[in-house]
Amino acid sequence: MSDFLVVGGGVIGMMTTLQLADAGHSVTLVERGQCGREASWAGGGIVSPLYPWRYSAPISRLSAWSEGRYPELSLRLLEETGVDPEYRQKGLLYLRVDDEPAAMAWAREVGKPLERVSGDFLYGKEPEAAPGCEEALWMPTLGSIRNPRLARALRTRLDDMPWVTLCEECEVTGLREQGGRIVAVETTTGELQGDQVVVCGGAWAASVLATVGVELPVRPVKGQMILFRAPPGLVRRVVLMDGRYVIPRADGQVLAGSTLEEAGFDKSLSESAKASLWTSATRIVPALADCEVAHHWAGLRPGSPDGVPFIGAVPGIANLHVNAGHYRNGLVLAPASTHLLVDELLGREPIVDPVPYRLGGGRLAGCSGGPARD
Repeated sequence: MSDFLVVGGGVIGMMTTLQLADAGHSVTLVERGQCGREASWAGGGIVSPLYPWRYSAPISRLSAWSEGRYPELSLRLLEETGVDPEYRQKGLLYLRVDDEPAAMAWAREVGKPLERVSGDFLYGKEPEAAPGCEEALWMPTLGSIRNPRLARALRTRLDDMPWVTLCEECEVTGLREQGGRIVAVETTTGELQGDQVVVCGGAWAASVLATVGVELPVRPVKGQMILFRAPPGLVRRVVLMDGRYVIPRADGQVLAGSTLEEAGFDKSLSESAKASLWTSATRIVPALADCEVAHHWAGLRPGSPDGVPFIGAVPGIANLHVNAGHYRNGLVLAPASTHLLVDELLGREPIVDPVPYRLGGGRLAGCSGGPARD
């Protein structure tokens, strides 16, 4: 029996496992497929909510804590594994923001560098950006990371840690409860045990908890993206317009995303979504129209009613915990949300007030409201 059994091998599950193993605990990580190959692999890697001023305080607190940790984490993983997560701090340009006063007020309140810049400044930074813009908003400190490489670096590190056991291609089919505790985790390859069980199953977290009668309002929300094969330097930094974005990689490839679709667990691709993404991307950077679309894929985000993740102990079951429901901000919030849960698991002082993320008090019964408008 491991000290901890973590269900779900995305970035949330792997960061949780890494922190617990760093603290000297034995951890078994169970993943239905390959670690880091679901939503963690599919996203764009912007380490901030797209429009951070539109989010609630609980999300903002986790986001602010996480954003400052990515440079250090990226360097650590590169040193320990040889895999470069490609953290880049090139800033973000916002085109056509319809609630600029709210954005500027938010920036003043939280002390974030955000400024209105001229068209000359914009095209000096991004010569190929949409023509005709007389001004833009500029956030110089924003960074991005390459999701698949971050996931590969985390998995490589965990694979080298003697107190970590990775169980991939091992789907959890149920939790077995006895006397108010989880005594076994049932999987397609047999039963596993852990003194404490942590569910980090993303869009699948609700189905795992449902096996012990816990109704977690987390659902899959499909997002489709495309990738352009572009020459290096065509796009230099993240550019966002009308809720869609382009994200450059160091080798010149440019991601464009993303859709929001209520389609259950269906990850099929559609030509209409591809066309919509192409249109948005070529409006942001017209020169992308001359570049080949190399890939088109979809992922399933773990949507929650208000966009705030569920983090903490499951009421009524002494050794069961959850970290799920991050919606569009799983990568954004991962360092903070996992640290907050590990603080609770190990009895440490929490990095932020844990109350807004706890289960119970109406959050399990179905929350009112909706996620922030991106």
